[in-house]
Amino acid sequence: MSMKRLLMACALGLLLNVGAQAAGFEARAATPAPELKAQDLTGATRTLADYRGKVVLLNFWASWCPPCLREMPSMERLRVKMKGRPLAIVALDSAETPEEVNAFLFKMKLGFPILLDPDGSNTQRWKVFALPTTFLLDAQGRVRYVLTGPTEWDEDEALEVIESLLAELPARSKQRESGRLTPR
Repeated sequence: MSMKRLLMACALGLLLNVGAQAAGFEARAATPAPELKAQDLTGATRTLADYRGKVVLLNFWASWCPPCLREMPSMERLRVKMKGRPLAIVALDSAETPEEVNAFLFKMKLGFPILLDPDGSNTQRWKVFALPTTFLLDAQGRVRYVLTGPTEWDEDEALEVIESLLAELPARSKQRESGRLTPR
């Protein structure tokens, strides 16, 4: 069975089990995140080191996954709501071509980085078995929460979890975020 078919089967099963809302966030002991190496839509290679010092919302998704598509607008609203704050939203497309991803992005405009995982190697390394799956990483690059299934990222539990990770940032970062301290 291909990676795409396996993920689709898992996503449909998950959708039937949990409905439109996710069951909740799974807290994890702060463990270093697996390696992430992927290309963005311009062909530039990206790694988690590019986002160090920020809380990272890393979302594994695909354009053929209805729950993934349903949560994307809330991720964009979250990006707008958190503008200027140390939060990076990164969406990693699983097992699709750049053409498939670009066709989707032509219909839905998103302001956060989209990374490509055409062979599914990152998806396998991160042990993602259903889409969408999202990892929330602290500013040190450690996995702190995992959510399997969709959610409204700019509301309720999701926003509370993100705010709790942002609250852990050192005071110097918080001062810079609020404009009270200018970077040198």
